[in-house]
Amino acid sequence: MAASPIIILDKRRIKKTETYPVKLRVTYKGISRDFQTIYDMTEEDFNKCDASHPGKEIREIRDRLNTLRNRAETLCSEMKGFTFEKFEFEIYGGNHCLKARKKKQENYESLDSQLNIEPYKKRFSILTEIHPDRDHISYTYSQYIQNLLKQNRIGSALKYQDSYNRLKKFGGNVTFEEITVTYLVRFEHWMVEKGSSKSTVGVLLRSLRAVFNEAIDKKIIRREDCYPFGRRRYMLPTSKKVKKALPLHVVEKIFNHHPEMYKARKAKAYWMFCYLGNGMNTKDMIHMKYKNIDGEYLTFERSKTEHTTRGNPMPITVYLSEPMQAIINEWGNPGKDPDNYIFPLMRKGLNILEQWDLCTMIRTYINEGMEIITKELGIEQRVTNIVARHTFSTVLKRSGVSTEFIQESLGHTDKKTTENYLDSFEKEMKKEVAGKLTAFQTTKVVKMRIVN
Repeated sequence: MAASPIIILDKRRIKKTETYPVKLRVTYKGISRDFQTIYDMTEEDFNKCDASHPGKEIREIRDRLNTLRNRAETLCSEMKGFTFEKFEFEIYGGNHCLKARKKKQENYESLDSQLNIEPYKKRFSILTEIHPDRDHISYTYSQYIQNLLKQNRIGSALKYQDSYNRLKKFGGNVTFEEITVTYLVRFEHWMVEKGSSKSTVGVLLRSLRAVFNEAIDKKIIRREDCYPFGRRRYMLPTSKKVKKALPLHVVEKIFNHHPEMYKARKAKAYWMFCYLGNGMNTKDMIHMKYKNIDGEYLTFERSKTEHTTRGNPMPITVYLSEPMQAIINEWGNPGKDPDNYIFPLMRKGLNILEQWDLCTMIRTYINEGMEIITKELGIEQRVTNIVARHTFSTVLKRSGVSTEFIQESLGHTDKKTTENYLDSFEKEMKKEVAGKLTAFQTTKVVKMRIVN
């Protein structure tokens, strides 16, 4: 299907001159993109373009617009593998009816003094893109990613780069106004057809929603004009909560297991340390230093929340139990200088990207080692670091510990976040609770037997 161009009067916002911008609109596979011309017209004058005798000035404008449309039609019909980027490149060449777009390089200029993008260019291709205008999604995505990189949040920045890549592959570097509810529904269907789950789509579009909100805050767009998310608009797909926590008897099997393979032994030690250490994540364990130990306690601030709780930090205090101390004694660094890392995993002198790569490698190492153990023990569930965190919180909850205590132990600022971590109670417990609802039946049977 070929793209189709038309000339339109964009009446969404009237100018101070009481006129509206005249634009070339190109539609391809249900997606439209507007290209602004040099003309602004009243609705009355624009309608005169179709008249037999519109007057000399309007006739000249009409002829130029018709020439522009004809040129666009030719491009659309002749172009092999149509994309808006190719069309834009061709249509602007020597066409004086279109308002020249400034090829902005604000992604370099605005933050160059604060962020050296050179180390990140290979991993974050958006940093090298030229943005057609501020109203195209690439501009705000780039700004958002650079802000994340300034905060050393590599993982989050990669999620936004992935979100942009998928959207660009689907419909190109579109403007915010082009992303409608229909556009998002079509994107969701496209992703699912390619094998992605709806939860993956939700993750990608949560990033897009954050970029929309950023563009609104920066006055690039107005919420009332083009915000597609929310009630009675596009609702982000959510995934069904998957059980992640292990029952305590399974944790016991892992705890008492002595694998023969070195990799499995080492992985088990680090996984257990995270589980016993308030379900800490791998990154926090890797960066832990001996100065974090004070007597019988280990105190640290979660790396994941260090930016969001900077004004009110929430240090996590962990009691160094005998099993945790035994893990440090066996697998820890022998040199206990306060500035030494507890475990010989992190190396000094690495830049932030190298640190992130190392954390990813160690996380994979632990997961692979735990997979060996689960196969040896016949455990069907996949046991990863996030499972350690969910198991820690759920075991405490089932032991009668308050949600408030668990919230503090996990370092959550919001109780609702903690509740999301708490796994649903096991079926046996539900069966036991259900029995209590009709406990009177047991009492009645006993009484009847006594009477008889």
